[in-house]
Amino acid sequence: MEITKVNISHKLSSFCDYWSPKIVGELNGQLVKVAKFKGDFVMHQHDNEDELFYVISGQLYIELKDKTLQLKPGEFVIIPKGVFHKPYAPNEVHVLLFEPESTLNTGNVNNDMTVSNLTTI
Repeated sequence: MEITKVNISHKLSSFCDYWSPKIVGELNGQLVKVAKFKGDFVMHQHDNEDELFYVISGQLYIELKDKTLQLKPGEFVIIPKGVFHKPYAPNEVHVLLFEPESTLNTGNVNNDMTVSNLTTI
């Protein structure tokens, strides 16, 4: 197994689509993903997985039941399993995600934003 470093900026510059996470690493059954978000996503929950959102650039908002979180570059939040949440970004935001391999981006919702076959870049 070859050990190589990952340049997140280069990975992010390799695609343009929004709400379609790309795998950039794997460890212990967890996936490290990068994604670009813009616009609204779907309110959803993950029954069995916690989810970490780390903002690289831009501003990410995550609507919860009782409040909305605003994340700026260098900030992250862990959304515990079972918690309904809706990410959105008025402008493009670059995000690093850390979550179990089994995590589906739309959680308990299956719609046109669901990405079930992730690409490794």
